[in-house]
Amino acid sequence: MKIVLLVEGRTEKAFLPILRAYIHGRLPPDKDRPKLSVNRYDGRIPKQERLRKIVENEVRSGADAVIALTDVYTGSTDFKSADDAKKKMADWCNQHPSFYPHAALHDFEAWLLPYWDEIKTLSGSDRAAPAISPESVDHNKPPARLLAEVFLQGSKGRAYSKPRDAARILDKKDLTIAANSCSELKSFLNRILLLCNGTLIP
Repeated sequence: MKIVLLVEGRTEKAFLPILRAYIHGRLPPDKDRPKLSVNRYDGRIPKQERLRKIVENEVRSGADAVIALTDVYTGSTDFKSADDAKKKMADWCNQHPSFYPHAALHDFEAWLLPYWDEIKTLSGSDRAAPAISPESVDHNKPPARLLAEVFLQGSKGRAYSKPRDAARILDKKDLTIAANSCSELKSFLNRILLLCNGTLIP
């Protein structure tokens, strides 16, 4: 099974090692490990005709599945919601049967918020966790901006860096914890597990 992931470059550095370990841990011991290859894009994932061509080229080159992971909050007004992002990406790719669009609501950092104790430790902040669900932290102050604020205001006074700090927040963490608070993350993880015949997150 060859799965190609289309992701933003800094997300790849922070998330993919943890993702691979998690997926492998939910596969049967005798199951061949899937090949998760990554196409990294600085800024954001391509859209419209360019995205369609990338998907078609990957499938022609032997990919069994192509999964795109985009933020809803891209700095543009392309997407109104996670469902809107997934629908538009699927439409751009002419509903290709091997293409699976997914979205982080509103950005990747929402999936870090369930590990608030670790965020407090790394930032030196005593700030309380958001009172709403992680994926409800919205465009007025998306999760990435919230984390940047927490890190700068914490006693360690250091700017938040996705490649460095997201990886540290997730280090040795069970992604099931975040998935149970973040339905879009659960959908993304279960998509990969389903393709690989792994154990789904209930």
